[in-house]
Amino acid sequence: MQDLKPAYKRIVLKLSGEALMGSSSYGIDPQVIGRLTKEIGQLNRLGVQVGLVVGGGNLFRGAELAESGMDRVTADHVGMLATVMNSLVIQDALERLGIFARVMSAIRINEVCEDYLRRRAIRHLEKGRVVIFAAGTGNPFFTTDSAASLRAIEINAEVLIKGTKVDGIYSADPVKVPDARRYEKLTFEEAVNRKLQVMDATAIVMCQEHGMPLKVFNINRSGDLMRLVCGENIGTSVVRG
Repeated sequence: MQDLKPAYKRIVLKLSGEALMGSSSYGIDPQVIGRLTKEIGQLNRLGVQVGLVVGGGNLFRGAELAESGMDRVTADHVGMLATVMNSLVIQDALERLGIFARVMSAIRINEVCEDYLRRRAIRHLEKGRVVIFAAGTGNPFFTTDSAASLRAIEINAEVLIKGTKVDGIYSADPVKVPDARRYEKLTFEEAVNRKLQVMDATAIVMCQEHGMPLKVFNINRSGDLMRLVCGENIGTSVVRG
């Protein structure tokens, strides 16, 4: 650990809610939480300031609830609350490892976590606390991908890192298309024009306009997050053209 030298001082890590399920079809796998928080804790102990955005798809997905007939705004609010639950679980797991963590919510829920305030979030990071950004942007119709882009830009992160189930960005789903091409580097324009579905369009455009580099890697490969943050060529990089 002492020999490792991070390439970034401040990052935002985006995790889908599905990443917390492990091999289950629903809910939270404690073993997955344990592994992820251990790796985040290792980064924290190296002095990396870590912001975390987690989705809620392992519990509820607003868009899918809306498709079943629920009012879209209400459905999205349910999805936001799911991200708060996931965030609290991650906070607890980090604290059991001796890592100070704060959950900051885009919607007011003061009994269980703090309201999101940009300056306070930056101060937490400067004090060595992991900051978990919950409830997306606080607005319906916006995904947690957009929330991750927004928070990364707001707190002046050096990179936005998205953890997925595959080792980068492919020309097609490699699970369904075995000979799909894997990209090592892309521009934001290429990601949009080729419809690679890296993140939603709003998130991509925000990163592009503000020059926020994006890294996409396999969150299920133990150690890859550390190697990526220490500058190794892991996953796919998306940058300005």
